[in-house]
Amino acid sequence: MMGRLEIILGDITKQTADAIVNAANCSLLGGGGVDGAIHRAAGPELLKECRTLNGCETGKAKITKGYRLPAKYVIHTPGPIWHGGSRGEDGLLESCYRSCLELALENNCKTVDFPSISTGVYHFPLERAAKIAVASILAFLSEHVEIERVRMVCFDERTKAAYQRALDDFEVSA
Repeated sequence: MMGRLEIILGDITKQTADAIVNAANCSLLGGGGVDGAIHRAAGPELLKECRTLNGCETGKAKITKGYRLPAKYVIHTPGPIWHGGSRGEDGLLESCYRSCLELALENNCKTVDFPSISTGVYHFPLERAAKIAVASILAFLSEHVEIERVRMVCFDERTKAAYQRALDDFEVSA
């Protein structure tokens, strides 16, 4: 199971996977960071399709085509904004990962690539987010053999190291 979750350094817009995940805002109409990069790489067709989705609640997910991306689909999920941990942020972040993987399963995706959700402009503490992501993904994979590979695609060494530590800690405690 743990061999099905990989932590890599890279640009999520260049990944070949059945689906990549977009750390979106609730409007789904593009923004900064990962969201802006995915919209730019996918082309204007992505924004056009996103306009038909009527946004998305934090912790939920919606799927579109990948258009000019190497991925077949983009799964959009608005992560929680960090407010100190008192507004259910942990549960919302866990729900982002689960909702994305459920949509991937419904759309017969065998490979899914995630960015680090909510750890940029939403200021979710990186180490905490990494632990939630790893635990959520591994729990889902333990129940669903249909998904063959999930990757955390980290944009810098600091982020990659945090996710690798979370995975290593999970393996030690498992």
